[in-house]
Amino acid sequence: VQSGCRSLIPADFVMASIADKKKEKRLRRKANKKANQEILKKTSEQLKAEEEVIIAKEQSNKEKQDANAEDELELEYVAGEVPDEIQQSAELEHWQAVFEHFNKGKQNEQDSQAQETAGEENDGDDKKDTKPKSAVAVNEDGEEILSNKKRKLLNRLSVAELKQLVEKPDVVETWDVTAADPKLLVHLKSYRNTVPVPRHWCNKRKYLQGKRGVEKPAFQLPDFIANTGIGKIRQAYQEKEDAKTLKQKQRERMAPKQGRMDIDYNILHDAFFRFQTKPKMVSHGVLYYEGKEMELHLKDKRPGFISDDLRAALGMPSDESSFPPPWVRKMQLHGPPPAYPGLKIPGVNAPIPPGAQWGLHFGGWGKPPVDEYNRPLYGDVFGAMEDPAAAPKIEYDRTMWGELVEEEYEESEEEEEEDAEEEGAEGEMPPPPGAEIGGEVTPSGSLSSALPSGMVTPGHLELRKGLTTPSEAGGTDSEVPELYKELRTEEASSTGMMGSSFKYVIAGDKQEQPSGQQVEH
Repeated sequence: VQSGCRSLIPADFVMASIADKKKEKRLRRKANKKANQEILKKTSEQLKAEEEVIIAKEQSNKEKQDANAEDELELEYVAGEVPDEIQQSAELEHWQAVFEHFNKGKQNEQDSQAQETAGEENDGDDKKDTKPKSAVAVNEDGEEILSNKKRKLLNRLSVAELKQLVEKPDVVETWDVTAADPKLLVHLKSYRNTVPVPRHWCNKRKYLQGKRGVEKPAFQLPDFIANTGIGKIRQAYQEKEDAKTLKQKQRERMAPKQGRMDIDYNILHDAFFRFQTKPKMVSHGVLYYEGKEMELHLKDKRPGFISDDLRAALGMPSDESSFPPPWVRKMQLHGPPPAYPGLKIPGVNAPIPPGAQWGLHFGGWGKPPVDEYNRPLYGDVFGAMEDPAAAPKIEYDRTMWGELVEEEYEESEEEEEEDAEEEGAEGEMPPPPGAEIGGEVTPSGSLSSALPSGMVTPGHLELRKGLTTPSEAGGTDSEVPELYKELRTEEASSTGMMGSSFKYVIAGDKQEQPSGQQVEH
């Protein structure tokens, strides 16, 4: 309606239409409320009726069950006591096995019924287990028939029992009890120089699977090579190569050059042949396992030794060796550590250092561990016993396992005679050079019968073939044969195609040739 036409509609008519609309809304709301209330009443009445029907059915079922229970009475027959007369008779032993068989049959029936009921209950929870549980097998004597697996489990030792039976219980592991002979296995594991099986044999994941993604450290040169300065030279050469352009690299590739690094090879020689050190090697039988490099190396640590750093960490004065460590009083109550039976601890199983005092004051060594008769419990606390060095030492068997034993055999009589002849021949030694045998001089030993009189031992003996001594060649003993002789050369005119500009002069040929002639070679 436009603004000009609004003045034509009376105000009373507008107010009446608004009131009618409000009245219709109120009536509609009331009607909806009544309808909802009727629906609620009907539903409540229906629910009550259904509950009454269910209660009536339950009561009728209970009455039927009670009536059936009265009709079905279970009678249990209990065997009475057997009189003494019947027990002493021989016929009772014949029928006793029959009675026991029926009694055990009833027990087996009850067990099977209990298992069936348990299986029915488990069917609702787990639908996979549909097989009924089998009854326990029993023999004629009433004993349970064990399978091979159960028999092995019954005869298997526990870990605690196996540790008590062996000498070194620290090498026993949980799976050692499953071996065919656990004692032999532990004995071989505890034997000297035995290499153990790698510990990752029982792991489900692959070997070194946990090191995936771990950055591997770069290789470092050994100290004796790094001290030569080769690392700095290579680094400078690498920086120079990186600064070159592509054209220069291609040119060098086509025409490479050698010997660019200025290295003193004498220094390298000394590094490898004079200052080289051996790398750290593990001992025999030590195998690598995952995470071994992360463990602490405690080989340098000795039990019972207190370093200066440890004294400072414990708050002990570093200049006083008579100050007790804090664990002495606990060890006096509970005893020394069983892992180190031979360790001497002052104040526990060894006397306290000189100048120290017993007592609970600051700097005191507590109370000595003694019994009610004032006798030491763990060792010589007061230093009154004998010197431990005089005590007999324990000898351990250091023989290697699997070592071959040399077989001893008896020599025959013929071999003994041959050995005796060889020894006799070796015993007859020749006399020293220059010594004459004969006349009034009689040599000692068996040489008097071995050499005839008048023979002289030669001072020079030549064993090579084709050579003669100077005396045989007509010379004296003082002459020494020459090894070589240098020939004299002279200039000569070259003749022919392959002529030489000099010639050799041979003395023997020169005497034989006529005067004025020489031999050319």
